[in-house]
Amino acid sequence: MAISREKKEKMVADYVDKMSRSQVLILADYRGLTVANMTELRQRLREQNGGFHVIKNSLFALALQESGVEVPPDRLDGPLAVGFSFGDSSPVAKALLDFARETQILQVRGAILGGQFLSADQVRAIADLPPREVVLAQLLGTVQGPMSTLVSTITAPLRELAQVLRARSEQGQEAAA
Repeated sequence: MAISREKKEKMVADYVDKMSRSQVLILADYRGLTVANMTELRQRLREQNGGFHVIKNSLFALALQESGVEVPPDRLDGPLAVGFSFGDSSPVAKALLDFARETQILQVRGAILGGQFLSADQVRAIADLPPREVVLAQLLGTVQGPMSTLVSTITAPLRELAQVLRARSEQGQEAAA
């Protein structure tokens, strides 16, 4: 059944909207997945603030062109679905790759991150990144470490003076007793 021009334009606009809101788009060949598999994958990605949609290749190519993103044409051949990440990209990539490993059916073709096309190996690298909260905690620890050392160095003479005064005071109390 043919799709009307208006519906095609709406689909392209929907793809462009999802692309603009998404941190990363992961392209995958879903051939062989059952409806139950797709439902499970969508649920997993939804938990990570993502989504998984089967797309119409020609309309997705128009949306990519409209967005100014270049993808190798061979990556858009055959059945194609896109995993969207509306939050942190690492958990979505990890969930999608874990599902692909479990089912041995889903095949990741690549991803679009920041307007650049990434290979499947680069998607695996994204999945291996720690979550955003962990990276921020590591950054805070890196910044906080030298500051703690500086504060400790600055307060050391005052602390030593206080210890000397306390010891002298204790000596005075012992002499008076």
